[in-house]
Amino acid sequence: MKIPYIVSATALLAVSSLSLAQPPQQAPQDTSMSFFITSTNMGDGGNLGGLAGADAHCAALASAVGSTGKTWRAYLSTTGANGVNARDRIGSGPWFNVKGELIANNVADLHYSNTNLTKQKSLTEKGTVNNGVGDSPNQHDVLTGTNPDGTASNLNCNNWTSNAADVQATVGHADRVGGGPMASSWNASHVSRGCGAENLVASGGNGYFYCFAE
Repeated sequence: MKIPYIVSATALLAVSSLSLAQPPQQAPQDTSMSFFITSTNMGDGGNLGGLAGADAHCAALASAVGSTGKTWRAYLSTTGANGVNARDRIGSGPWFNVKGELIANNVADLHYSNTNLTKQKSLTEKGTVNNGVGDSPNQHDVLTGTNPDGTASNLNCNNWTSNAADVQATVGHADRVGGGPMASSWNASHVSRGCGAENLVASGGNGYFYCFAE
């Protein structure tokens, strides 16, 4: 009666093989830069050349500091027939600053429960801190055209094509401080005084915006 012995030996061999099997190795999480505030403006106030121009500016700044292999999107909303919400064009996360510090795990975290968007972590692509309240000059206003939940507001410098003084844009506070009931909002603190370069400076900004890798 050797059959039971053969079966037992086979089972033993299977168990032995399983015990020697190594668990699958998970790839390490990519914590390279996938978020930054632009360190330079585009030179024409709120006229960014539309979303395409703003996205290209994000990509150029990222490339200049050695970032490769990512598709960059400006965190900007537009309205009208081809309007888009900023929250819908930046990917799903997670996002990290240039130092590898977590900014947000996902879109919901970014807009509802996030605590990592601070002056010290909302860095430029160069790793510098954006000027805020108490700095000279204060440049904490960041162009978004967006409501707190990441959907489009109606104020976006004519879909980021205008530098006129009589049109406006919704801006957030990169340092999350300042005056007014929405001062702590990173993406929807108040409205700019206009879309000209001088108007944006007068409001407390300099034509900067957020960039995310989708």
